[in-house]
Amino acid sequence: MSKVITILAPAYNEEEVIDAFYERVVNVCNHIHEYNFEFLFVNDGSKDRTIDLIKSLRDQDKRVSFVDLSRNFGKETAMIAGLDYAIGDAVIIIDVDLQDPPELIPQMIDYWEQGYDDVYAKRKSRAGETWIKKWTSATFYKILQKTTRIPIQKDTGDFRLLDRRSVNALMEMRETQRYTKGLFSWIGYNKKEILYDRDPRVAGTTKWNYYKLIDLAIEGITSFSTAPLRFSAFVGIVISVFAFIYMFIIIGKTILFGESVIGYPSLMSVILFIGGIQLLSLGIIGEYLGRIFNETKNRPLYLVNEYNDDRVMVKHEVK
Repeated sequence: MSKVITILAPAYNEEEVIDAFYERVVNVCNHIHEYNFEFLFVNDGSKDRTIDLIKSLRDQDKRVSFVDLSRNFGKETAMIAGLDYAIGDAVIIIDVDLQDPPELIPQMIDYWEQGYDDVYAKRKSRAGETWIKKWTSATFYKILQKTTRIPIQKDTGDFRLLDRRSVNALMEMRETQRYTKGLFSWIGYNKKEILYDRDPRVAGTTKWNYYKLIDLAIEGITSFSTAPLRFSAFVGIVISVFAFIYMFIIIGKTILFGESVIGYPSLMSVILFIGGIQLLSLGIIGEYLGRIFNETKNRPLYLVNEYNDDRVMVKHEVK
């Protein structure tokens, strides 16, 4: 029997590009005759006609499958939902906006057949992105690589082919605060890099504003590193040492020379500085405590409204 490859595409408010994405991907896959393909869309609670267009594609092509989530859970969760429902021997994750070229799929499959478990696409250039976004992205990856103990891949997104055992490994990780790019690195296995130039969006607007990108960056750092906690502890120790030294200087000066009531500005400066450091440290600790709080709820990662036109009950099993 021919192997099955799942093309997994998370989608949120992508009605302007769904048809163009489907046509381009199918055109590539139709020239690969050795495999059967599943085109799996995960509708992440879209508020436009995205799910209607996906259903229309399924009526035309039964290779199209879809998972319709009950609301918007975010792309990270949409991807694990897609991995849960994918039936392929390998899964290729690709964005619907066509910034990642489907024409790389045959090359990914070739490397997979050579024995690689994770064939990931690394961006040589990022067309359509501002310089500040490129700079902040590069800075984030530098910080993440220096603060974690696993090799985080730089300038790589979610566009990759995963062997079934890599998919199964990712399915074992049910944490609610997800940073999938780090999980790809964490699972290990045999990896292969492909270089490519990233294109601008075909249509529509990006769903990743700077607030969401900052939130994702915090997820990445706190998911794979305790460096912020160690940093706050180190800063606390340094400030404490200087505070004690300054205290002994003040005491000695008062004993030897006496002291009138002066130094209010310097006193307030020290109090405000130490108070700011304390609040910063409490904020870092609170971020980690919040993650613990969310994990202990043990809620399901997502709820599904429909899977291939069938209503899904809350208690459902996935592959």
